Amino acid sequence: MTMPTYAAVDWGTTSFRAWAISGDGTVLGETRAKDGLTTAAERGFETVLEEHLAALGLGPDAPAILCGMVGSRAGWIEASYLDTPLELGDLGARATKVPGVARPVYILPGLAQRAAWEPDVMRGEETQLLGVVAEGYRSGLVCMPGTHSKWVSLTDGVIDAFSTFMTGELFQLLRAHSILRQAVEGEASVSASPDFLDGVRRAFETPALATNFLFSIRAGWLLHGAEPQAQAARLSGLLLGLELAGAAERHGSLRGAALLASGPIAELYAAAFEAIGMGAFRRLDADACVRHGLAQAARSLFSAES
Repeated sequence: MTMPTYAAVDWGTTSFRAWAISGDGTVLGETRAKDGLTTAAERGFETVLEEHLAALGLGPDAPAILCGMVGSRAGWIEASYLDTPLELGDLGARATKVPGVARPVYILPGLAQRAAWEPDVMRGEETQLLGVVAEGYRSGLVCMPGTHSKWVSLTDGVIDAFSTFMTGELFQLLRAHSILRQAVEGEASVSASPDFLDGVRRAFETPALATNFLFSIRAGWLLHGAEPQAQAARLSGLLLGLELAGAAERHGSLRGAALLASGPIAELYAAAFEAIGMGAFRRLDADACVRHGLAQAARSLFSAES
């Protein structure tokens, strides 16, 4: 099989990333923009895609392989969920082709866990995980921080189970729209401060008291004049500690887990891991893994079509 030059695209709710990749795997160019689903829905998904691919110098015959929320119900077209357990190597061959466009465009499927008491979905993370497997991490627990953090159990390249924690969204909601708002107002950025780490440890060790700990943030502001920035760090730590406790309950021991993240959030999670005594863990770059995953899926897709 001769691989064509193609576009690999990670298209989310608020962001767009694309790479031009040659047949031998060389990255020829990259573009990033805030052209998420809202922008694309207004301007047209094909219009937005073509503008970016033209900027990358890709001609009209170069295929594009997409992952992320672009394949959701609110996206371009819905790419069906595949059920777990799932062999990650199957992703590319099961992509959905976008109809009615001149360029060959394929959208990778999401994943679904349909257990009655543990239903869950992911879209986009599965492609990062394909990159994780391509980098040699085939078995173990993977933490994927974000607005909706994922914890995923892998066995020899197969996703056995996963769980989602709304940590990032809860932080924003509590910070902006709850009774805690005045106690934590100010800059949104959080560092791995003593207040953050104390929050992580308290929620991890006694998760049943989490909502009591949360109210104490307001009480500390009222009674002791606690600084909002310190209280915001405490809030972030409490929610992250609660996530870690939940992941341990759902997946067992967290020791040896891999951390798949980039940027400041990677440092926060690494500090939280150390705070609860997780021991050594592997760090993986999320940006690199999504690109590697798209490349692996492209090889599988084009092999299936040849």
